[in-house]
Amino acid sequence: MTRIALDPFVADLDGESARLRAAGPLAEVELPGGVHCYAVTHHAEARQLLTDSRIVKDINVWGAWQRGEIPMDWPLIGLANPGRSMLTVDGADHRRLRTLVAQALTVKRVERLRAGIEALTTASLDRLAALPRGEKVDLKAEFAYPLPMNVISELMGVDSADHPRLKELFEKFFSTQTPPEEVPQMMADLGALFTQIVDSKRENPGDDLTSALIAASEDGDRLTDEEIVNTLQLIIAAGHETTISLIVNAVVALQTHPEQRKQVLSGQVPWENVIEETLRWNTPTSHVLIRFATEDVEVGDKVLPKGEALIVSFGALGRDEAQHGPTAGDFDITRSPNRHIAFGHGPHVCPGAALSRLEAGVALPALYERFPELELAVPATELRNKPIVTQNDLYDLPVELG
Repeated sequence: MTRIALDPFVADLDGESARLRAAGPLAEVELPGGVHCYAVTHHAEARQLLTDSRIVKDINVWGAWQRGEIPMDWPLIGLANPGRSMLTVDGADHRRLRTLVAQALTVKRVERLRAGIEALTTASLDRLAALPRGEKVDLKAEFAYPLPMNVISELMGVDSADHPRLKELFEKFFSTQTPPEEVPQMMADLGALFTQIVDSKRENPGDDLTSALIAASEDGDRLTDEEIVNTLQLIIAAGHETTISLIVNAVVALQTHPEQRKQVLSGQVPWENVIEETLRWNTPTSHVLIRFATEDVEVGDKVLPKGEALIVSFGALGRDEAQHGPTAGDFDITRSPNRHIAFGHGPHVCPGAALSRLEAGVALPALYERFPELELAVPATELRNKPIVTQNDLYDLPVELG
């Protein structure tokens, strides 16, 4: 099996995803830093493995970890070993840790957040409208970032004063370019910041999910302080990064497909279709780290060996022709059916999927209603990917509002 090295600079994600698909449903890959693992790259096999009880989150199953081959200053160590949370446990422990979060993020409860999301969106658009006419605007920094960060922070009870520090630390957390000597301190700083937030909520609880997690642990659900801190960090990280990329990728897709943009702006096609097709075609999450095989697992005509690590390459499987047909490589907001798994599948499916969809469903139509003549300020080919193996993220999105 030929090993495919994932580009730490993410210079050509589409090309890399195509090579992964061509390698078959199970590809042997090398992560930045020289770490070997396998990737599932086809839709059907991904669904199978994501519900296979032999594939677990316990890093101690990983042979390379047991042998001491994974250094603690590996730039992706925070994603491979982020501490105890619903992201790293299975079975009963996973259900215990996930239940409170899932209950807070049901479709019905998320819908109650709509008015607040609309108000935040309007405020962001008002700030954009106040900028001098003709000035280039970084739509990611000025619109796509503040909305989900403010929404998830309000949900979790995180003060907006912490946003700059969180942004700085998460930039390092996700990047493959963080110098190894800075990784341990970055991880310590993130832990300290979220511990501080939890301690503050314990002293002054509010109507937020962090306070609910603390209260549940005191009422007998037995969440440890480590679990509460790590759950908070997980939700904040996943709760804003995915939605930023979803909004940015949808704008780029619409701007580079003007006929489809006309269809949605005229009301011929609903915004829901834009969101779902963006999630499939240019998914916010390119690869998810990391699961481990407790025994040999057959994947098509190949075998994922016992003790090996597995990543899920959503960027590859989103354009799998076996699932989406011969036009899988095309952006098509009229696609039907559109059964993707961009938010995962099985017991570990993202509990924040409904919230991300709602935020994009409010933000995108409001943006184009306010600025229907919005244009990219640079050719799409000049937009630059950030060096993040897990997130399909751009440095910036320069536009002219019109």
